Amino acid sequence: MARRARRQGGVVSARQLAACGIDSDAITIRVRRGQLHPLYRGVYAVGHDALTPTARFGAVVLACGAGAVLSDYAAAAHLGMRRVDDRFPEVTVPRAGGRKIDGIRVHRRQLDPRDVCTRDGIRVTRPARTILDVAATMPPAALRRMVRQAQAERIVSMRQLLDVLARHRGHRGAAKLRAVIADGPTPTRSELEDHVLALIVRAGIERPETNPRLQIDGRRIEPDLLWRRQRLIVECDGRQWHSGPLSQVDDQARQARLESHGYRVLRVTWQQAMTHPRQTITRIRAALAAAVAATQDG
Repeated sequence: MARRARRQGGVVSARQLAACGIDSDAITIRVRRGQLHPLYRGVYAVGHDALTPTARFGAVVLACGAGAVLSDYAAAAHLGMRRVDDRFPEVTVPRAGGRKIDGIRVHRRQLDPRDVCTRDGIRVTRPARTILDVAATMPPAALRRMVRQAQAERIVSMRQLLDVLARHRGHRGAAKLRAVIADGPTPTRSELEDHVLALIVRAGIERPETNPRLQIDGRRIEPDLLWRRQRLIVECDGRQWHSGPLSQVDDQARQARLESHGYRVLRVTWQQAMTHPRQTITRIRAALAAAVAATQDG
């Protein structure tokens, strides 16, 4: 029982307990002793009920019976593509299966086996299918941010997104997802990168590479935005990742290494991009012009 629970984040079902030789009477005794804690009908936490999000997701899947799969926003949170929130967790069950349970939102649809995987002992929709499902209700800006972040963290690839769209052309989220990926792979890692890239595209400036991999002095560096031919880099100094003293020291060392190899580095802060967008674009244009001139002089 302990081994099974450990693989599922600390939760087990009555059916799994029976397979371990623990019948309903033995379950009742363990509940009275505080060894098992009822979560849903036929689903228990082992030892304590201070559950992690993973354990709670596992519990809702077990509660919905055979064939249940964590899906939609709950799947996105479990797969690391968005934060866990207080909305009801969502589970997809076969059209003829499952049961209605308070506190769980159940979708009845038949999933393609190619769209299901197991993560941390929980059956869950794969990242590409999860993105397609949430695209139906997620605002476009939030969807774009999630897709780009997932690409940057290599949770999902453009090939996988195109494949799931090809197999589910009539899905409610298909049109919105196609619009988001229309420009091809754009793996940005922050809201600020998204915003700066949008400014660049709207201004008609040549589109840069996003988070490319460079090898400098035997070390891998991934600048935020790169115009490779002009050897110009724009680093987006967001509040979340670049505000601490250690981050600033690391940024300075990285910039020095890039500049020593002939790259120009332009830093754009959150405040500059958000409150002075025209000035930010003017700086980027000037930096590109200077980089082109330097290349021609060279």
